[in-house]
Amino acid sequence: MCAPAAFAVPEDADQPIHIRANNAEIDQDQQLVIYRGEVQVDQGTLRVNADEMTVEYRDQKVVRITAVGKPAHYQQQIEANQDQVKARSSTIIYHTQDEKLDLVGDAYLFQEGNEISGDLIKYDIVAGKVDAQSSSKGPVRMILQPATRKSATAATDDD
Repeated sequence: MCAPAAFAVPEDADQPIHIRANNAEIDQDQQLVIYRGEVQVDQGTLRVNADEMTVEYRDQKVVRITAVGKPAHYQQQIEANQDQVKARSSTIIYHTQDEKLDLVGDAYLFQEGNEISGDLIKYDIVAGKVDAQSSSKGPVRMILQPATRKSATAATDDD
């Protein structure tokens, strides 16, 4: 994913986190909330869907959301003028304060027409960096779209 440094739509991190599920279990001592059944999280343009989700918080701030599904799904508008980033994997760990995603197990990430898949994908949303790993079951796979050449297009338009 050879994208320039990307910054999520700035309003996302400042938006409230909305969570819905079939049921919820709150453990105040452990500072955890566990949601089960058709779980959906929305925060601004960010959306995560999963079968089960654990939300960890410290000092009344969410620090990590772990989503498990068959598969779990993530999508977010990173920049206002771009398509949404989409991802799926068996487990998605969203580090809210760092704005980083760990996609674990049959992981797939799609951004701007580029695709990457492997066993583990670490995605730094703010820096626009991706680190992908795979096991002996198969390699990391990527499909990278060629960069558009504006100068070549402009020259063709003048003809």
